[in-house]
Amino acid sequence: MKRAFFLLPLVIFLIIVGYFAISLRPGHDSHELPSAMISQPAPGFDLAGLNDGKPLALDTLKGHPFIVNFFASWCVPCRIEHPLLMRMAAQNHVPLYGIAYKDKPEDSSRLLANFGDPYRQVGIDRDGRVGLNFGVYGVPETYVIDSAGIIRKRFVGPLNAEVVDKELLPLLKQLGQS
Repeated sequence: MKRAFFLLPLVIFLIIVGYFAISLRPGHDSHELPSAMISQPAPGFDLAGLNDGKPLALDTLKGHPFIVNFFASWCVPCRIEHPLLMRMAAQNHVPLYGIAYKDKPEDSSRLLANFGDPYRQVGIDRDGRVGLNFGVYGVPETYVIDSAGIIRKRFVGPLNAEVVDKELLPLLKQLGQS
């Protein structure tokens, strides 16, 4: 029994070393969160529209690849990625739709009025139910959805120019856009 007690620190040390060996291996992206939704149909939604009142519904978006970006006015990383979304909208790579996640409509409207509106349309997910169905971990999150309504890629956190150029745009080109 005494011997087992003295081996406990060694066992704990080996477990910690194993964890770091797996986490720090080459090619492992610690920021990438796996999603069970990849290659699955996007969850259906029918949200009230922001500003124009026109509802945002998944069924009306199918037929061509598109991007859904979950954002919120209270989200600092959302503000960081916002200029990049504006650039993508100006270059018209693909239809970009926004979902205001757990946000007050007036706050979302104010954010878009102050920083610009890159979205073709924005839906209001006040209670976060649509985000929950998508598996949103936190905002911002961006989903690439193909013309059949299948989720092809999930980007967790703010997009940056490198990710857009190396992952997002090639994927859109592969899906027949851009």
